[in-house]
Amino acid sequence: MLSDVTVDLPVRPVLPALVAALDAAGAGVLVAPPGTGKTTLAPLAVADRVTGRVVIAQPRRVAARAAARRMAELLGERVGERIGYAVRGERRVGPATRIEVVTTGLLVRRLHHDPELPGTGAVLLDECHERQLDADLALAFTVEARATLRPDLWLLAMSATPDTDRFAALLGGPTPAPVVRADSALHPVGRIWVPPARPIAPPGAGPVGRALT
Repeated sequence: MLSDVTVDLPVRPVLPALVAALDAAGAGVLVAPPGTGKTTLAPLAVADRVTGRVVIAQPRRVAARAAARRMAELLGERVGERIGYAVRGERRVGPATRIEVVTTGLLVRRLHHDPELPGTGAVLLDECHERQLDADLALAFTVEARATLRPDLWLLAMSATPDTDRFAALLGGPTPAPVVRADSALHPVGRIWVPPARPIAPPGAGPVGRALT
């Protein structure tokens, strides 16, 4: 199974609840702080439960490539096997690809070409809080496609800081979509103020002052 990876991240304990929510409602919202593993572990868990490819939309090409590489690394594979990505001018997928990371702009073009998204079992909108035209269009088109053409399509919005009620209402229709939250580990932080031994001149365009080195 794709989700059988050894890495232990804070989002892992909520993955069963996330999959159960999607199985029951078909749509959901995942709220998880940065670094908890939502971008890499949630798609692996979803891919084990749907028929068809899991498409993850990222706002930027760099993030799309990085997410694909990280998931492939967790599985001990190269990109283009079970994990692939597609960005403008570049696509690395194969016949065995189960998870494909794309940019939101590319997802919008696919939806415009064929809103039924044949062969796709789930769409995950990562960093959904970023208000861009492509992101808003991808959200609107996938919600409409699920409501009118693909009621079997799983739709998940993921972010660290989403407008939870808004996204739950948009994805859920008459009944708000379930919201699953993951917490990150908290570490105590202390402040230590150490003033300089002598006055320091205001910083300028020149080299770093010796008093700061």
